Amino acid sequence: MDAFVSFINWLDDFIWGIPMIVLLLGTHLFMTVRTGFIQRKTFTGVRLSVTRDPDAPGDVSQFQALTTALASTIGTGNIIGVGTAIFLGGPGAVFWCWIAGIFGIATKYAESLIAVKYRVRTPDGKMQGGAMYALERGLGLKWLGVLFAALAALASFGIGCGTQINAIAEVIENNIPVPIPPIVIGIVGGLLTAIVIIGGIKSIASVCEKLVPFMAIFYVLGCIIILGFNYDFILPAIEAIVRLAFTPGAVAGGLVGQGLMIAMRFGVARGLFSNESGMGSAPLVASAAQTRNPVRQALVSATGTFWDTVVVCLMTGLVLVSTIMKNPDIDMIHVTDGGQLTTLAFAQIPVLGPVILVIGIITFAWSTILGWSYYGERCAQYLWGKKAILPYKILFVAVVVIGPVLALDLVWTIADILNALMAIPNLIAVLLLSGVIARETKHYLHHLDEVDTTEIPSVDK
Repeated sequence: MDAFVSFINWLDDFIWGIPMIVLLLGTHLFMTVRTGFIQRKTFTGVRLSVTRDPDAPGDVSQFQALTTALASTIGTGNIIGVGTAIFLGGPGAVFWCWIAGIFGIATKYAESLIAVKYRVRTPDGKMQGGAMYALERGLGLKWLGVLFAALAALASFGIGCGTQINAIAEVIENNIPVPIPPIVIGIVGGLLTAIVIIGGIKSIASVCEKLVPFMAIFYVLGCIIILGFNYDFILPAIEAIVRLAFTPGAVAGGLVGQGLMIAMRFGVARGLFSNESGMGSAPLVASAAQTRNPVRQALVSATGTFWDTVVVCLMTGLVLVSTIMKNPDIDMIHVTDGGQLTTLAFAQIPVLGPVILVIGIITFAWSTILGWSYYGERCAQYLWGKKAILPYKILFVAVVVIGPVLALDLVWTIADILNALMAIPNLIAVLLLSGVIARETKHYLHHLDEVDTTEIPSVDK
């Protein structure tokens, strides 16, 4: 087992080396330029997300598609993942996580656009799309589409399931005085998940559109209150985050910066884990949205990265760094992982801190489980047809049940590897179809202020 763990850690270090960071950040920067800095239309996307187009083809509303994608992206990566980034890469990792999110908006926009543009209607009448269809129908690279679907289906059991239910079990164990066996948490989580996902995308989207706004507002308000307690350490925390993104050095309580490359590596990796820009996951549900134009839904989908990283991850990073700086008695020498660091930081806030942490992780993690079950289901159907949906759901629920007893560090590392591997074919599709993305964007934005946005056709129509 030790040899296996060593190999997995080596593979993670190798995959998340300089080439992956360059590919990911390079794509973010390239698509930012190629789309004419589409980030400037973020609030247009926010407005479109609550503007319905009920007569357009699709299975769920654009808002439901967005909240389902947000359910998948706003997960433990926003809380424990940020703590892990700080633990491994120092406070400077928060800066790179945020930067990856800002420029990642363009990549999320691009991958969602081609997912909707090349989507198909399945024999059972459902809309289905994603990187696999963009690769197959847009580039004639079906073998690469198959590879993406296989990697994404495997990733759903890691980032979308194992890490999430494991985090729920850990936060309950560390913050609730009554001992609850991990397997009990797994069984309850499995039953609740099965009840929702058995109804497919409409059931999942219905739950997510109610749960996501509540959990996000609750968590952000809680973070704002905590930052109010830490007001005198907010500016020092910001200064430390920016300075230690480029140089090593001690901060407070033993919290140490790890230098440019380490901070960048873990910041970008955890940023990808959190906002999923470039992974090709969110476009799987964006393809089910009711919309006539791929740019319209792409603008809506891109707001997911804004909410996830620019808002929620930044709030978490400021809370953790400012709290640790305010409480130097947090003994970093005995901290063994990012989850423990997060727990210790929130525990410094009497009553409110643990409550926000427990409710935040449980709701964030469970909503991610629901969203990723749909992602994996779509990929399984692409690979093996409709007959694969039920076996996939059964296996997914089984992983939810056993997830709490798995080793968290190993699960996170494997999830990191799968995230990077599934991102590669998706980024290839984005880069090779960047010309199509640019043309569609220019056409839509040219007509944006002239007519009702629901009536702007695709450039090919």
